Parts: sequence; C-alpha cells; structure tokens
Amino acid sequence: MHALIVVAHHDPQSLTHSLAAQVAAGLTAAGHTFEIADLAAEGFDPRYTAADQRVHRTRATPPADVLAEQARIDRADALVLAFPIYWWSLPGLLKGWVDRVFVNGWAIDYGPDTPVVKKLRHLRVHLLAVGAADESAFDRHGYAKAMRTQIDYGIFDYCGAQVLTSELLLESESGSAQAHLHKARAVGQELFQGETVAG
Repeated sequence: MHALIVVAHHDPQSLTHSLAAQVAAGLTAAGHTFEIADLAAEGFDPRYTAADQRVHRTRATPPADVLAEQARIDRADALVLAFPIYWWSLPGLLKGWVDRVFVNGWAIDYGPDTPVVKKLRHLRVHLLAVGAADESAFDRHGYAKAMRTQIDYGIFDYCGAQVLTSELLLESESGSAQAHLHKARAVGQELFQGETVAG
C-alpha cells in the first residue's frame, strides 16, 4: 500500500517535519511505501487566482502544478496531512493547496442544476495537527470542534473521503513532542492495518 504524506511547514527542522518522518518510518516498518510532498520546499504556490476560479467554475484544464498534486493523490491509497495549527485552522500554504487541488471535476462534480457528486470516496485521510495550546483551550473555546467541522467534514467529507485519523497534537512547545513523535510512528505503522501488501 502507498501513502502520500503532505507536510506544510517552512522549517525542515520543525516538529511537523519530524512527525511526517515518523509516519514514514512507521509505514516502512509495516512494509508499505510512501511519498512526502514538502509543499514549502517544493515551492507550491497556494495563491488562488482567477485561473483557478476558471478551473473550478468552467472545468478548464488545471495548471501543471495542480495536475501534479492530483496525480500524487491518485497514486495514493491514503493521504496524511502533517501541519501546524495557525489561528485555529490550516496554515495558508496547506489551505491554498486544498483550494487549488480539490477542484470541481476532480474532487467533486457539481453544476448549477445538479447535486454534488463526491468523487474521492476511495481516499482515506489521516490528519496530524500540531498546536502549542493545551486541550482545555481547544475545548473551552470550541476550537477542536470547529477544526473538525471545517476540515474533517467541510473539506474531506464533502469530497467523500474518509477521515480515519484526526489528531490534535497539543502542548507541542512544552514537553509533549516525544509523545507526539511516538503517536506519529504508530499512525504510520497502523495506517493500513488489516490490508495486504501487494506482492
């Protein structure tokens, strides 16, 4: 089985990158393959332009960078997103990736007189979100629920993808990093639990 691990952090020494590496190590230990998409290092442009709007509204052919990202996802049996929480949501780099890549005609199908058709029902998604605040802050203000509503349901369920892991890895700046790294490795090892490796 094959996973695409998407990392959205500008610093290759970040905990976010270390989490992605641990997911990859877990996948390798379990006999699976992976590809890492380092959006910052690869220079992915997250800006949603008039050209992107035309793709979404009129189903024009997406630009080469978007087609390349869609092909990566199409090759994968599972998608893993590793990202820092900025202002209680996705960082702009990752949000722009979603905005530009998950377009009408590929992730969904809809028109003015037709209901939405969810086209990513085959895709399994695993979310690892890194935050500095503690759990009580997320619960007290409803941020955890808001993030799940907008990301797990608002993005992935809307496209038909199944979110199988949705982890808030909190207190990342106050001694919890090692536990988060262990969790990420376990996610990688168990990503395809019960699946057989093609031989």
